[in-house]
Amino acid sequence: MKLRDIAHSRTGDKGNTSNISVIAYHEKHYPLLLEQVTSARVKAHFAGVVEGEVVRYELPDISALNFVMSAALGGGVTRSLALDAHGKSLSSALLDLDIEPASGDN
Repeated sequence: MKLRDIAHSRTGDKGNTSNISVIAYHEKHYPLLLEQVTSARVKAHFAGVVEGEVVRYELPDISALNFVMSAALGGGVTRSLALDAHGKSLSSALLDLDIEPASGDN
């Protein structure tokens, strides 16, 4: 299944750094996010786009993760001619990540 089946996402940016939040639709899916949506998987998913470090922050009270990705916006909003300078499409791309469903999930 795709990450989008159990979570939604939002992005932000500052200079050449992008952050992506991944928020579970239901609390019961938060452990699945913790297990399968790691910094390493996010970095691999964005190979060729994110050149820097990917740091994951866990927000259990709201069943969310926040990823801060350095060197992710082609030099930054004011320095890049990229069509998506703010990296808003990165959240949609991350939600395309394949994950294994927990037992009992379809």
